[in-house]
Amino acid sequence: MNRKSPIPSRIERWRRSLPRLAVAAALCFTALRAAQPAAPRTILLADDDDVLYRSGTRRVAQSFERWKGNPVIHGREKPWEIAIGWMSVHRDSATGQYQLWYQAFSGDRSRDRTRRCVVCYAESADGIRFSKPDLNLFDYNGGPGGNIVLTANGGRSDRYGASVVVDPSAADPARRYKMAYFDFARDQGQEYPGLCVAFSPDGIHWTKHSQAPLLRAFYGDYEEPVPFVGETNRPWAIPLSASDGTDAFYDPVRGVFAIYGKMWIDGPAGGMGWKHGIGRTESRDFVHWSAPRLLLTPDDADPPGLEFHTAPVFWHAGRYFALIQILNRAEGGGVVDVELGISGDGLRWNRPFRRNLVLPRGGDRGFDSGAVLTCATPVVLEDEIRFYYGGYSGGATGGDDYSFTTGIGFATLRRDRFAGIRPVDRSAEPTLRKPLEGVGQVTLKPVDLEGFRHLTVNADATGGAVRVELLGEDGRRLRGFAGGDAVPLRGDGLRHEARWTGQAEGALPHGRAMIRLHLERATVYAVTLSP
Repeated sequence: MNRKSPIPSRIERWRRSLPRLAVAAALCFTALRAAQPAAPRTILLADDDDVLYRSGTRRVAQSFERWKGNPVIHGREKPWEIAIGWMSVHRDSATGQYQLWYQAFSGDRSRDRTRRCVVCYAESADGIRFSKPDLNLFDYNGGPGGNIVLTANGGRSDRYGASVVVDPSAADPARRYKMAYFDFARDQGQEYPGLCVAFSPDGIHWTKHSQAPLLRAFYGDYEEPVPFVGETNRPWAIPLSASDGTDAFYDPVRGVFAIYGKMWIDGPAGGMGWKHGIGRTESRDFVHWSAPRLLLTPDDADPPGLEFHTAPVFWHAGRYFALIQILNRAEGGGVVDVELGISGDGLRWNRPFRRNLVLPRGGDRGFDSGAVLTCATPVVLEDEIRFYYGGYSGGATGGDDYSFTTGIGFATLRRDRFAGIRPVDRSAEPTLRKPLEGVGQVTLKPVDLEGFRHLTVNADATGGAVRVELLGEDGRRLRGFAGGDAVPLRGDGLRHEARWTGQAEGALPHGRAMIRLHLERATVYAVTLSP
């Protein structure tokens, strides 16, 4: 007769130890997590994506403020700069140095078709005083070409755009700088218009990619018939293709480079070339690009003559923002103003500020009184964001490029103040015991406070106050962190520190909670959690 051994087998001992091992692993993970401070998180209130609900409030738009010394770069200082406009800018966060690339057009005044529309380079230590170095990498009309860094291919029409992305993590140092632009190029013996790219180690010495165009574009007459499937006799009649407006940036959410640009949509009778919508294409290597995807077109809320010139996109604090260039061809040769678009995923776009343009045309017949040409590279500083842009004194699509005043300037926005929330003047609903004047509240969706010690509020409470309250996920107030315990935040500041009486500085509860902002005649723009 066999008996069980009183000594457990190795397998049995291992099985019994599993719960203890799991507990030990969990404790190690918790300790490791506690040792690593959480990355700061800013919650913007430019839209309601992070808002659970709000009561007695309204959203207010915030326009950009032009720098009083505009333009920082003038056109016509060089013979190849009859008109300048489309541009990109980069600020080195370590040195503070600025690099700026801009399109310069001289058209028929150039003896060489490849010099009709070129890319030029400027640099600055402060983003205000720019110099145009005499690099002389190219000639112009028999003489030195100064700050020209890229010329055209010399095809059927002109080269357009100067969209530069700086890629610090590029595996190949020679491709640290990447440029996207529109040009004509020969592919398999046939000339096509479309997307072209170039690479540089320093932003000055550029090498065009050997294959071009990487994406073919429509180029033809208004109301041109849509081609049939398999039709080849009109190689430039390409429906739903990208056009000559090209703005590139790096999408950190998807880990790809993305280009947002204008795409022709067909007209009421089905003919091509009616109006511009906005589309997106993306690439992991800046060479192989996806088919353009149409994302945004004028809708019923827009006036009949409105269309999009292009829409540079950038990502900031968990949101995609588009500086949509609103084009009206019926006025002044195609005037262009700028409207702010917002998206949570970069694909579905909201246009909540159609009546509150963030950057309308300038006045007094200045360099930007006819068209404002934004870019995808805002410069984010500690207390402000700078938006550089090109400007024309006339329309962008039907004016006389040879007579414009043009230049490059910038406008500013106080850090993270794209739009805010403030109380309505009066709430008098039947469910209120008495009317309220200038009082409202915003309750955010639950967030994990683990690893955070500080909560700051970006708000203008001049003449009013903001009180911060914390609630559990079930909507019940947390003792010691209620609105009655909150120290009122007053004045205008980007980083009001939330405090509560009886709580030590830097003391936030653990776990998930809802943040509620009690507003008294104050505007709140953002909330930041930091370790």
